[in-house]
Amino acid sequence: IIKQLVDRMECIQEIIAYKKQNGIPILQPEQEKKQEDNLKQKLGDNVFEEEILNIFKYIVKNSRKIQAKALFNYNIFLIGFMGAGKSTIARRAAAELGFVYVDTGAIYRTLGLLACRQGVAPDDAAAVTALLPDADIRLRYGSDGLQHMYLGGEDVTESIRRPEISKYASSVSAIPAVRAFLLNMQRDLARTHDVIMDGRDIGTVVLPAADVKIFLTASAEDRARRRHAELAAKGLPDCYETVLADIIERDRKDTTRAAAPLRQAEDAIAVDTTGLSLQESFDALLETIRRKLGQ
Repeated sequence: IIKQLVDRMECIQEIIAYKKQNGIPILQPEQEKKQEDNLKQKLGDNVFEEEILNIFKYIVKNSRKIQAKALFNYNIFLIGFMGAGKSTIARRAAAELGFVYVDTGAIYRTLGLLACRQGVAPDDAAAVTALLPDADIRLRYGSDGLQHMYLGGEDVTESIRRPEISKYASSVSAIPAVRAFLLNMQRDLARTHDVIMDGRDIGTVVLPAADVKIFLTASAEDRARRRHAELAAKGLPDCYETVLADIIERDRKDTTRAAAPLRQAEDAIAVDTTGLSLQESFDALLETIRRKLGQ
């Protein structure tokens, strides 16, 4: 029996190949329960029954993880309206799950900052595209574990959060050449890490086979209140009415743009955080992810 358990560990790669070829889900707890019941019957009155069962459970538990990691890294995709809390709660969920959080919006914001500094109109597709060959945009993770964006070697993580750069980011991200330019950067991160990634075309273009797709939303008024408080905390006060008007206009542009318009994918799970606190929103997202992954 012990040898059978050892053999199970040694043939994990063969199991993975077979499951991948035949489209069989990796995690199948009901099958593991059946195997455990069969093992109990075989053991009968074996004096080492408890010890052997404990070994079996340990191997099963860890082989599930090994199978999942060997086959692919988990890719979780979030999309949603501006101010719905994607970045904040996705970052917390990534930390809770041990994943890497990739804020793709920050990548587009960095390119928007470049256009702003170069005096290029963000909706001038030709001029923005001309900036791409020499654009030195890098994503790194600091000692604090947070994502930092670099432009030409300069850490611009805080600079890209200014309201005017948000408008630049919205415009440059609608340019097909820009999205194609940044595609490999995003895919490379997903290939080498367990990631929670947000962005409007992550689930359809960048990571079409993402394990979990979530559409995060909240009412415009709720999002305006959150954004207003966030700006005030950063020393960038703006009146609530202005913030609300900006969000409504951003929603209009994001949902009607020609390139990658904002919409919920057919296979995405909707999570509405209207009226929820930050902790409640986080709990709702984490529960949805774990339920989908079968954890």
